[in-house]
Amino acid sequence: MNYINQYIDENKERFLEELFGLIRIPSISSLSENKADMLKAAEYWKNTLLKAGADKAEIMPTEGNPVVYGEKIIDKNLPTVLVYAHYDVMPVDPIELWHTPPFEPQIVDEKIIARGADDDKGQSFMHAKAFELMVKTNTLPCNVKFMIEGEEEVGSPNLPGFCEKHKEILKADIILVSDTGMIARDIPSITTGLRGLSYMEVEVTGPDRDLHSGIFGGAVANPANVLAKMIASLHDENNHITIPGFYDDVIEISLEERAEMAKAPFNLDNYKKALSIQSEWGEKGFSTTERTGIRPTLDINGIWSGYTGEGAKTVLPSIATAKISMRLVPDQENEKISELFKKHFESIAPDYVKVKVTALHGGQAYVSPMKMPAYIAAEKAYTETFGKKPVPTRSGGSIPVIAEFERILGVKSILMGFGLESDAIHSPNENYPLFNFYKGIETIPYFYKYFSELSK
Repeated sequence: MNYINQYIDENKERFLEELFGLIRIPSISSLSENKADMLKAAEYWKNTLLKAGADKAEIMPTEGNPVVYGEKIIDKNLPTVLVYAHYDVMPVDPIELWHTPPFEPQIVDEKIIARGADDDKGQSFMHAKAFELMVKTNTLPCNVKFMIEGEEEVGSPNLPGFCEKHKEILKADIILVSDTGMIARDIPSITTGLRGLSYMEVEVTGPDRDLHSGIFGGAVANPANVLAKMIASLHDENNHITIPGFYDDVIEISLEERAEMAKAPFNLDNYKKALSIQSEWGEKGFSTTERTGIRPTLDINGIWSGYTGEGAKTVLPSIATAKISMRLVPDQENEKISELFKKHFESIAPDYVKVKVTALHGGQAYVSPMKMPAYIAAEKAYTETFGKKPVPTRSGGSIPVIAEFERILGVKSILMGFGLESDAIHSPNENYPLFNFYKGIETIPYFYKYFSELSK
């Protein structure tokens, strides 16, 4: 299949410039002031699919940001691949830590530097270009559908409803996703599991206004102090989560499975060096890779209270707030965990403060079977382009809607990610190596080929 690399070589600069056009749109779904940019990004995707060779592409409304749907049906008797991706991105804060403007993509050390470079504009654009390649070279072996949403980074609140409403047009044999990563540049991997998510906001209120910390300090409870103490109590000395019932539904992975997982290449010293940390941290009795793959976690994602501006202001704050996420493993129901958290957090609040707990969003964990045709096809595709079999891994991240796809559409997903841990997704200076971008475009057509052959 030499035509694949030939087509990429002849069009690689155009591919990049078209990707940059998408990246330059600041489609931050969590900020209301970026609403117009969401529509602009959807329009960009629609035009991209049409130019690539889709029979049709349209922007379909939801109660939030729209979904871009496109398709090319070459023969209804052939298998159908549904590509899922998202055009929204995370906020760029803290902006001062970016080395270059986040929405002005630049190439530095053979990497695309920009918000969305990897997550998920760079990875999703590989599919558009791989699709274009197959259409233009007349080698597309099956039907293709695209579903590109604009709310993944805020939990995909409207996508399940969209799927329920449009089950007929979304019928497919497999859902293909590139929103995960690989172990290393030279070690391809297939993500076989995703953790679920329960995302909460907690608010602790004391007095009805900010007070002078000298006059009232020591006599009135400080909500920031109280919140810090309450959050600290959510882990014990072994970093085990203390919420009653939290682990009741956790599937304990067998020693044999843990031994298989341990075969994946991992260097703890390199890991610590890459993150500039002195030592790792986590639940006692589990390795670093197990802690991020097969075990649930609880982390503060943001915390604020009182005066945080320049200089000093001696106040005893009225309110303290935190955002807390819990990553969940298979069989943990996110709604159940949210309720357990709420009940526990309210129960440990002292009577000198008021507590408000709100569940913001969440989703179920997902496991992708390794014996299904799509996994075998992906394994063969990676082997073809990387020269080695991919390693099955479980991701510490969450894509809540993946489990919803199976529930609503009755279709499994295959997670073919090409990102790296060093890509700094969700962080300043997000990046995506050019090697991975082009390697993804090269690998995806092989997946179509082998999946079509295995599905006959």
